[in-house]
Amino acid sequence: MVTSESAAVMNSDVTQAAVPKSEMPVEAHGPTVDQSSAKIMIVDDEPTNIKVVRRLLEIEGYRNFVTTTDSSATMYLIADQRPDLVLLDLMMPMVSGLDILANVRADTSKPFTPIIILTAATDRETRLQALEQGATDFITKPVDPSDLIPRVRNVLAMMQYQRRLKDYAAGLEAAVQLRTAEVEASREDVLHCLARAAEYRDHDTGQHVLRVGRYARIISEELGLPANLVRSIEQSARLHDVGKIGVPDDILLKAGELTDDEFSRMKRHSGFGKQILQQFSAEEQDRMRRHTEVGAQILKVGTSPILEMATRVALTHHEWWDGTGYPLGLQGEDIPLEGRITAVADAFDALSSERCYKDAYPLDKCFEIIEGESGTHFDPKVVAAFLKRRPDMIAVQIDYADA
Repeated sequence: MVTSESAAVMNSDVTQAAVPKSEMPVEAHGPTVDQSSAKIMIVDDEPTNIKVVRRLLEIEGYRNFVTTTDSSATMYLIADQRPDLVLLDLMMPMVSGLDILANVRADTSKPFTPIIILTAATDRETRLQALEQGATDFITKPVDPSDLIPRVRNVLAMMQYQRRLKDYAAGLEAAVQLRTAEVEASREDVLHCLARAAEYRDHDTGQHVLRVGRYARIISEELGLPANLVRSIEQSARLHDVGKIGVPDDILLKAGELTDDEFSRMKRHSGFGKQILQQFSAEEQDRMRRHTEVGAQILKVGTSPILEMATRVALTHHEWWDGTGYPLGLQGEDIPLEGRITAVADAFDALSSERCYKDAYPLDKCFEIIEGESGTHFDPKVVAAFLKRRPDMIAVQIDYADA
């Protein structure tokens, strides 16, 4: 059996036939096909059959042909030449048409190639077997031009339409991806501006919210969370202190220790954050709709998963693992995971950064404090993930250092 590439070249013909234009009648009916570029492969062990079929197609204007009488070279030629259509004889020595058909359809890594069966066999069993193995159509020998031409044209037109649809779908997907990326970038800008608005209340540079978000992202990655959830937690963590907008300056900017009453009022920032980020109640929506037309337009915006998560973060990032935190006194895994993660991220940044009421602690001391409060203040699993990524935490500190 000859199976090498040389056998394929010796027993095959790859040409673009030069056919006079006078022999190319214009089609009056049926779908339009680019005949000059359509590549048609003819496989038959009888050279005479190939010549007959090829000539009939040349008369119709087809010029690009791949032909072979060696059935063992067919698979190589299909992979190498990538024809738009294969006309395949069934009864051939060495490798039968049914075997070739089965092999072509079994290779799902290659683009779909339509195959029209050329056969003198008219028995129902043979045709059924070919159909089950993926034959596109049948043409009975001896070939009738009135049968051959429309079948070839229809199959090529179908493939042409499918390619156009595929190209259109690819272009549409690219446009959607671009638009999605633009919307995502805009949303991130809005979220970041909202987060920085809160931080500027206490004269922070705004890098704090970026650092906390990054720390939360790294912890989430180490915990093995899905990529989309990791991204959401990073964005939500940046809004953890948005409730500072509702804290009076005399408390927020106080350099000394807070009194019990001041600390109590300070703790309310978690609730303020929830109120800022959560959806309006039904009563509030009704009041807003009556207020101005602008308010009505704002309320048309649907629920945002990011803001829902940010609401939980703002409300619960000061809860303690042992239940002694605020404002709800939640304990253990009753605290949302994003709140537990942000608690560690926020505490680390507070310890390692200078504030109006304190100097920054040395890094070793910061990690020691976080580790020491595992199981009381913080979720032990979150702390373990945080400590495991110490080099990455330090890198974030350097990259997002306050100016």
